[in-house]
Amino acid sequence: MKAIASHPILSCDETRAFEEKLFGGDEAREWPAMQHAGRAIAAGVRRDFEEIGGFPAHGRVLVLAGKGHNGGDALIAARALLEKFPAARAEVLFAFGERLLRPLAARAWRDLAHAARDRVTLIRAARGAYDLSLDGVFGFQFRPPAEPRLAQLFAAANALPIRLRAAVDLPSAGLFRADFTYATGCVKRPLLEDDAVNAGRVRYLDLRFFRGDEPAADRVLLPSVLAPLAELRDPRTDKRSYGHAFLVGGSRHFPGAILMSTLAALHSGAGLVTAFVPESLVPAFAARAPEAMWVGWPETPAGSLALEGEHLLRERIDRATALVLGPGLSREAETLALARSIAASSPVPLLIDADALQAEIVGAGTAPRVLTPHAGEWARIATTNPAQTTVVHKGPTTRIASSRATYHSFFGGPVLARGGSGDLLAGLMGGLLAQTPRDPLLAAARGVVWHGLAADGLARARGQTAVSVTQLLDFLPAALRDSATCPPI
Repeated sequence: MKAIASHPILSCDETRAFEEKLFGGDEAREWPAMQHAGRAIAAGVRRDFEEIGGFPAHGRVLVLAGKGHNGGDALIAARALLEKFPAARAEVLFAFGERLLRPLAARAWRDLAHAARDRVTLIRAARGAYDLSLDGVFGFQFRPPAEPRLAQLFAAANALPIRLRAAVDLPSAGLFRADFTYATGCVKRPLLEDDAVNAGRVRYLDLRFFRGDEPAADRVLLPSVLAPLAELRDPRTDKRSYGHAFLVGGSRHFPGAILMSTLAALHSGAGLVTAFVPESLVPAFAARAPEAMWVGWPETPAGSLALEGEHLLRERIDRATALVLGPGLSREAETLALARSIAASSPVPLLIDADALQAEIVGAGTAPRVLTPHAGEWARIATTNPAQTTVVHKGPTTRIASSRATYHSFFGGPVLARGGSGDLLAGLMGGLLAQTPRDPLLAAARGVVWHGLAADGLARARGQTAVSVTQLLDFLPAALRDSATCPPI
């Protein structure tokens, strides 16, 4: 099995020990890292602003700065933004006063004040509307509780009309309400906790502190997990070299799910895709996606897959390298019995999704399997623990649980909060599983990251609201190329 491109997620104590070992308290070594972090935050802010139309040329920035490194990061980020947008302005509020700044934060403040001159104002209270707020008051070394004066400061900042709220590393005191938290250098474990609701969406900014082989139970996935897929393919290969994905699903009441999964599988790079669907759906689906091989399956009176059609799959299964089971399947008793029989006898790795996520189905058979539950589906199967299972827990932060580690993907966002996004993920991941049938974890990691990066691209190009989920397919090629060509921030 290949190593999964990822970095460790550390507790606050582990982060403190790691930084002491990395820098040894040497400010001459810390300053370049702070510069790198601040500029990475600015770049991240600019990218994420694209989801709401881009950072405005005359943007107004509020910087909440503490005494130490987080304050320095925020000040450097503000400087980078003002350099990029000559008409933008910044207002800086020092939570503990200017005189208590530590040396590197004071240096960052001097650089900002010198570089921007008349476009930076030191304030005691924030008023009016801002385009961006940067929270750099507390970092991972904060010990609760926050004194009342600071709690009031964060409450006042949260009440202001601000288009995008950004926190450095962690939302200060857990009180600042962020739209995005930019984890610089490493992701801190508090961002994984259920009560981290004020963190918003997490962006990991890789400052190249890690080699990638450091042991950790929790890890953050990197875009570079996709890089091999963007490389030149061997010119001596043919379609059989890239796997054959089988998909089984669909019903008269839920026809779209299996179509979307098949479309995603066709975009995954798999050499061949065969979809087994209710026979009444084949003409329309074949017209929509002629690249797939469509096999019509006998239907129950309600329009779901009937038991009598199982021979269609058994006659062809030796051609498959992976099988996707579940999209649009329905919960008709006969069809669920069919799904259990398929799972029990499958000789190839399975990806089990949607209505097929039932305890009696996911626990049947011995083939390696990838399960893709959302929270409600997980409640149905949580007590089932078949061997050789990789579980993709779908949610605002998608987690992949395996015997090797738990991997976290921070890509994607609210643009995925619409029907059909899971069907696309299942098909994309199934097509990848067909290409790496001996490594389901790698297929799951690549599928989750690719899906999330494409969603980010869709949101930045067209916003979060007035889009349809299948538009995500148009952004898969760019996401793949960017994973190979873009270095860490």
